[in-house]
Amino acid sequence: MENKKLRLGILGLGEGRSTMSAALSSPKVDLVKICDRNLELCKQRAKEFDFHQYTTDFQDLLDDDSIEAIAIYTPDHLHAAHIKLALQHHKHVVCTKPLIDDLNQAVELLELQQKVGKRVFVGQSSRFFEPMRKQRLDFDAGLIGELVTVESYYNADHRWFLAKPWAREERFKWLYGGLSHPVDFIRWYLPNIDQVMGYGMLSQNGKEGGLKNADTMQFIFKSTDGRIARVSGAYGGPVQPVQRDSEMSCILRGSLGCSQGDYMDLRYAITNKNGEEHIQTWEHKLKHFFRFEGKSHHAGEYENYLNYFADSIREGFTAYPDLKEGIGTIVLLKAMEKSLASGEPENIAAVRDQYQLENYLK
Repeated sequence: MENKKLRLGILGLGEGRSTMSAALSSPKVDLVKICDRNLELCKQRAKEFDFHQYTTDFQDLLDDDSIEAIAIYTPDHLHAAHIKLALQHHKHVVCTKPLIDDLNQAVELLELQQKVGKRVFVGQSSRFFEPMRKQRLDFDAGLIGELVTVESYYNADHRWFLAKPWAREERFKWLYGGLSHPVDFIRWYLPNIDQVMGYGMLSQNGKEGGLKNADTMQFIFKSTDGRIARVSGAYGGPVQPVQRDSEMSCILRGSLGCSQGDYMDLRYAITNKNGEEHIQTWEHKLKHFFRFEGKSHHAGEYENYLNYFADSIREGFTAYPDLKEGIGTIVLLKAMEKSLASGEPENIAAVRDQYQLENYLK
């Protein structure tokens, strides 16, 4: 039983394109069926991957007893409803970030998962790039000493995203769609954030493209033990060449050393506790991670996290971020959103209390 592949269905074939590639090349996953309400997109993916088990009806995935887990890659505002349906049909769940966009649905999902006993894993893909995995291993091994502070950013030219009609709706926010990546790094290393302060603006390009919410933001975080962190993101214009600056980066500053993981160019640098400086790259894995044209889609880290999730089910350990950690990140993002509106620091506990989550996220 331990060696049996995880039988997977995929809902949403936009971003789900990467998950299809990941599942079809994974030694631990068996792709059973794919689904999108857009029939032409189903046909496009079927032709691209020579995989023809598709449907336009999500209920077909839910009713298929051979499917053990459903991977959800639909627009953000649909995640909660799709997670709920999958759990009600006794499926494990992989859901892309951001996990949900409405905390009013959080308690119901937490209680439902506990009731049915199925696993929910957040596809927080940025943790599963090689530089970030190596950075975490070195940190856990004590190579930079005690953590002092974390700095993370995600800057990307996402003007192309405006071609998606729902991206121009009031409910779409780059705070959730983009900053959730670097914010996840902060929570990975400093899970006990208790206060956040930030500013945001809508760029000229964003205004002209029809965005309704900020596409340029910077935040400072304070942990319960007094340590601080910062996050920034800009999504409305050009970026530097990757040889100069990675679009996404996580920097750890420790008492004895410092490390930096860069995602787009698969680069990692560390000054360790012995004063030794090392730089490592994974150029030989570029085609594993970036399998499509222009790096517009990437799949290697999806395969990494699908393998990890499959192992967690077969071996009985918890795959992180799980549902509780994922909702904790949304609580932090909601506090960040409140700070953008108030222009003041916001307390995380107040958001937990507002949504009756204090007993679930201890």
